Amino acid sequence: MAVQKSTQPAPGKPAPDSARRSEKSRRAIYDAALALVVEVGYPKTTIEGIAARAGVGKQTIYRWWSSKADVLMEAFLDLAERYVPEAGPTPYTFPDTGDLAADLKTVLRATVDELRDPRFEAPCRALAAEGVVNEQLGREFVAKLTQPSLDLYIGRLRAAQDAGQVRPEIDPRIALELFVSPLAQRWLQHTGPISYEYTDTLVEYALHGLAPR
Repeated sequence: MAVQKSTQPAPGKPAPDSARRSEKSRRAIYDAALALVVEVGYPKTTIEGIAARAGVGKQTIYRWWSSKADVLMEAFLDLAERYVPEAGPTPYTFPDTGDLAADLKTVLRATVDELRDPRFEAPCRALAAEGVVNEQLGREFVAKLTQPSLDLYIGRLRAAQDAGQVRPEIDPRIALELFVSPLAQRWLQHTGPISYEYTDTLVEYALHGLAPR
């Protein structure tokens, strides 16, 4: 009779922690995916390449994700989650001090910091650029990464309407583009530097208009 190898750990030796091993592999995959999309671009990033870079089998990746887009999107969301502790105690809330201009400037300045952070800039730029030509990826990028932030702007602008600081007929979804879209275009297309001064000016122009006062 063949001797069956025991699956129990040797006395005094702890059992392997599969959860820790899985988390280590997942983290390696995130890091590999983000690094590759920066180095070779989205089209040339492959599941095989991610697996090789992470030191795992590609079947491991397919067990958790169905496509490289899913891997990259989750990796970027994880990157954003790791940024949370540095962003303050309530990074996913929009300040409401009663001063709309000040609140908008605060949030846009934080956005400038994030866009200039090399940990975010390169992978975010790569995914955003690919989303322009890859409609499916672009829609997913907006739904998972962009829309939650836009919803915060909408909520703050509606509060300003309720307080009589913004005209009631204004569409908050269109109004927020006066702040967000110019910043995104300048950052993505390198049409000019992004800075606190720039975003503060966007707020002033948007709230007060261009006509003589």
